[in-house]
Amino acid sequence: MSSTLQLAKRFREVILDGRWIANTNFKDQLSDISWEQATTRVGELNTIAMLTFHIDYYISGLVNVFEGGNLEIRDMYSFDLPPIESQEQWQDLLNKLWKNSEKFASLLEKMPDSKMNENFADEKYGTYLRNIDGMIEHAYYHLGQITLLKKIINNSHKH
Repeated sequence: MSSTLQLAKRFREVILDGRWIANTNFKDQLSDISWEQATTRVGELNTIAMLTFHIDYYISGLVNVFEGGNLEIRDMYSFDLPPIESQEQWQDLLNKLWKNSEKFASLLEKMPDSKMNENFADEKYGTYLRNIDGMIEHAYYHLGQITLLKKIINNSHKH
C-alpha cells in the first residue's frame, strides 16, 4: 500500500472510523454529546466544542493547501469558536468536521507518494509528510483530551 493511502487510513482511523490505536475515534466520542456537554467548562480547560473547532480549523487549513491554496490558518485563531447555543449549531460544527475530514482523506489518497517529500506551503513548515503526520498526532492528542473531558462531564452529572 502506498504511503499516502496508509496516511489516509491512519487519519480516517483517528477522526472517522478507527479503533486501532485509541480504541475510539472523534466520531465515536462526539456523536452522543449534547451541545450543553460540548460547551461545559471543566476548570480552566478548553471545552469539547473548542477542541472540536480547533481540530477542524487545522484540517480545513491543510485541505486548502492540498487544493492548491495558501496556508492561511494561524495558531492564534485556532480556538476562536463562535458561540454554540443550540444542538443545531453543535451538529453543524460536527458535520463540518466530518465533511472536512473526509475531504482531507480523499485528497490525501489521490496524492502521489512523491509529494510527501515536497515542502508544505513554505520550506519553514517542513514537508507534506511532516504536516500530515503532525495532523494525525495532533488529532490523537486532542482525542485523549475530549475522552477525558467527556468522562468528567458525564460523571459530574451522575452525582
